[in-house]
Amino acid sequence: MLIEVAAETRQMAYAPYSGYRVGAALVGASGMVYSGCNVENASFGLTLCAERAAVVKAVSEGETAFAAIVVVTDDGATPCGACRQVLAEFNPDMIVYMARPDGRYTRRTVGELLPDSFTLRR
Repeated sequence: MLIEVAAETRQMAYAPYSGYRVGAALVGASGMVYSGCNVENASFGLTLCAERAAVVKAVSEGETAFAAIVVVTDDGATPCGACRQVLAEFNPDMIVYMARPDGRYTRRTVGELLPDSFTLRR
């Protein structure tokens, strides 16, 4: 189901520069699913990745505890470094499924993808 949600959201991506559409489905501890897609910008640094779009949507709705995220791309790519750091901010043990539209996927934790993330010191 989550791969389907991410794949459907991927179709809404705004990717006129790269043509590389990405969709994400983020699962909150509450069980709610928050979707996001990439939104490119002519000023490339302002581009928003699908993973971060989903996190921003979830946080803006009051959810900050996450269990898993599914990311769908044509080739099953991993999240970029910025997205890995944002995901690590909330849960380095979060499961990340990197999927293709046909349902094939690989699975890692955020900590495996970004072993030395910056963390909040308490």
